[in-house]
Amino acid sequence: MKFDTDQHRYDGSRKLTISKTPTKIDELYDDKDDYNKTLANQAAEINDWQNRMYAHNHFGLLIVFQALDAAGKDGTIQKVFTGTNPVGVKVSSFKRPTEQELDHDWLWRSWRDLPERGTIRIFNRSYYEEVLVTKVHPEILTDSQRLPEAATQDLGKLFEQRYEAIRDMEKFLHNNGFLTIKFFLHVSKHEQANRLIDRIEGSQKNWKFEIGDVKERDFWNEYQQAYEDAINETATEHAPWYVIPADDKKTMRLLVGRIIADEIKKLPIKDPRPDVTRFDELQKMIPLIRAQ
Repeated sequence: MKFDTDQHRYDGSRKLTISKTPTKIDELYDDKDDYNKTLANQAAEINDWQNRMYAHNHFGLLIVFQALDAAGKDGTIQKVFTGTNPVGVKVSSFKRPTEQELDHDWLWRSWRDLPERGTIRIFNRSYYEEVLVTKVHPEILTDSQRLPEAATQDLGKLFEQRYEAIRDMEKFLHNNGFLTIKFFLHVSKHEQANRLIDRIEGSQKNWKFEIGDVKERDFWNEYQQAYEDAINETATEHAPWYVIPADDKKTMRLLVGRIIADEIKKLPIKDPRPDVTRFDELQKMIPLIRAQ
């Protein structure tokens, strides 16, 4: 089945209206077996191209996952990258800033974890929290982030500066051989409620539930607006956003896997050229190994 991923892509050529964007689409699989087979094929494809990228060692890939609680970030990362060589893939999760991180600028902790050449770095949440959570709760800026007082006098200006800083950062990465792909897993309020209740009722998922998740639901509309603003302000051709319907986890994962495989193929990755002299020298090692 061919997936239409362009309808989910935002690269600055059109505006996102989040209230008109679906959280569920037709299933992209016939049954569970078809889903598992397609997901496995995508994972093998990603692994193959990641190995090529690792051998070429000129490019890197940053993948950003943003979503409201219970949208499925963890499960998507786990399923999509099952079977990918762990040498070339690392995951960074960004939670509440530590004291050390608060003593630096707001992008510092993200710069530390950017991918190396030849590798994929996955951000489970990211620097975008600084134009999402802080926009919904601006008191974080004034009470916790130790910013100069002048910086928080005009919050509208502050967020415009942060959007600009993000665009500049992602452009800088692009210019230096690092592709950025950003996913917003778009879950409905009703489906989020069901998943939060599942976490409470299921003893094996209790650890994932936090009281704050419920409190944040009171700010649903504010978060929707913050995401719409952030995506529209930072969607570019070289660092596109993909807004993925997340009410059906299987379809969501298949879309994410397909997009990653297609995007990584766009990189001008060259397979390493065989060194004839080295090859001939290595052949001489075979009888020595056999004789040991």
